Formats: sequence, C-alpha cells, structure tokens
Amino acid sequence: MNQTTQMHQISGHLPEYDHSFSPYYCDGPVEILRRRGLIEFTIAGNKLAERCRSYLQQHGLPIDYQGKNRPYDLVLTGSDLFLPKNIRDNRIVLVQEGMTDPETIMFHLVKRFRFLPLWLAVGTSSTGLSDAYQAFCVASEGYRELFIRKGVRPEKIVVTGIPNFDDCQRYCRNDFPYRNYVLVCTSPLREVFRREDRKAFIRNAVEIAGQRRLIFKLHPAENVERATREIRRHAPGAMVFPTGSAEEMIANCDVLITRVSSTALVGLALGKETYSDFDMDELRRLTPVQNRSAAFNIAKVCRRILEAASP
Repeated sequence: MNQTTQMHQISGHLPEYDHSFSPYYCDGPVEILRRRGLIEFTIAGNKLAERCRSYLQQHGLPIDYQGKNRPYDLVLTGSDLFLPKNIRDNRIVLVQEGMTDPETIMFHLVKRFRFLPLWLAVGTSSTGLSDAYQAFCVASEGYRELFIRKGVRPEKIVVTGIPNFDDCQRYCRNDFPYRNYVLVCTSPLREVFRREDRKAFIRNAVEIAGQRRLIFKLHPAENVERATREIRRHAPGAMVFPTGSAEEMIANCDVLITRVSSTALVGLALGKETYSDFDMDELRRLTPVQNRSAAFNIAKVCRRILEAASP
C-alpha cells in the first residue's frame, strides 16, 4: 500500500498524461510460484496485490494489470528487484519506497555476481542495482550516499524526498483514539525466511513500556493469527491492531519500537523516542527530507524524461 499510495500521489502532479495502475506483478518461473501461492510474503502475492487493487478501485483509478493494454511512454515503479519483461525496454523511473533492509551475505553475492537476480537478496537491500531506469528518486542526501556506496550510478540518483515520508507532521492530524503509549510496529522477518526471536522482542517491549499502555501494530505481510497469539501470551493486556495507519499511531505515541521497518523513519521525523535494529545515528542521517513536495518533485523528474524523449 505504501508503493500504491505514493504512485497515486505522483500521478496527481502529471495531469496532462494518461495513467494506468497495476498491482505489482512478475513473469516466468516467479509467476508460476505466485500462482501456487508460494510468494505470498511478497508484494506480488495475492493478499497484498488484492489490497492494491481494492485501493485503486475505491479511488476510481484505471487498472491495467500487468500492463498489457498498450505500450507506455514511462513506467514508474517502487521496486526494481524484479522487472517484468514487458517493461524492461521502457523508460523507467524508480522511486524509493522506504527504508532498505540490512545487507546480508546474499546482498554481497548478488552485487558481485551480476547474473544473479536481485530478488535473491531477499529484501530491499539490493534496490537500485538493476540500473534499468533513467532516474532513481530517493528520500534524502543520506540515502543518496548509501545507494552510491552500494553501487548505484550517482548521475541517476535524484534527491526528491519520497511521498508518505516528506511531511510526517500531517500524521498528527488524526482520529486514532489513544495517546501517550508505547507503540510496537512489527516486521515480517519470519515471512521472508529470516530469523527472529519474537518472544524476546515482545518481552523487551514490555520492559520498555513499564506501566504505560502498550500497542502493537502488525505488518500487513505478517501472519496475523500467529503474531496475535504470541502477543497475548507474552504481553497480556497489550492492544493489537492488524490494520490501520501505522503513521497516525506513531504520531500519537511517546515511544516507537520496531526492528527493520520504515516506520522508524517516521518516528525520527516526528522526534519520537525510537528503537530499531539499525544504528540510530545512521537512521537520523538517512531520515527523509521534510519538504512536503516529494510527489511534485518526482513528477518533475518524470516530465523531464518524457519531454527529452519527445521528437
């Protein structure tokens, strides 16, 4: 949904062009895995793709699933980890979705052996390494430096800020009924086959909360039944929200606890006491610019590329 809402915002600043939207999709062997329900933990899985489709329908946006209806002058995407064949020859603008995952041994293998698909890194750590785009719009100067270190070509990176993270103060205007609590935003690490001691994580949150109200916001890709059962066992009395706006919940909390979630960037932008697996000084350097104009800036990049291609 983060990618979906960002693309929707960008399209609003390109009124002179026709737009179509598609839930994230794949082809080849990966499409076979999707049809068999084996990649439900990804944004191409049926669960998250259906959430995207429902949002597009609710907002009356034209849907062209898998981009089959016509050729397009420009493709915007929030991920280049898998690029379907029918867009690889297009002009592409890549938009940073949020925080990138920690670099594992798989990231270094994918970076060294370029014939390996980027998605083998299992996460967003290899974002930008495809070099298949004309421009890569990123959240901050800190992230620009990070992507250059990873191997992204500097001349393709544009610091625009990213929608949903460029005006975190707006989340303070909300109707979420609770205030002054400790919020835990979980990460779907087990769903992407990474180790997590959830029991220890929950108990650490209980210790940090002390006598304060404790609220858990579950990640959309997480196994809700299992996660809720674990919270009930190790943090009795805590409130659990499988859905809802994590950003608005962060705006109302006193303390934010997470692991590898982009919600940490929102917490830092709002000056919250924030805990994360990442080095907090590094995260402060990476925090997205609060320019309130990221979608507009990205649209300008798109327009520049489109106009340069015009005869």
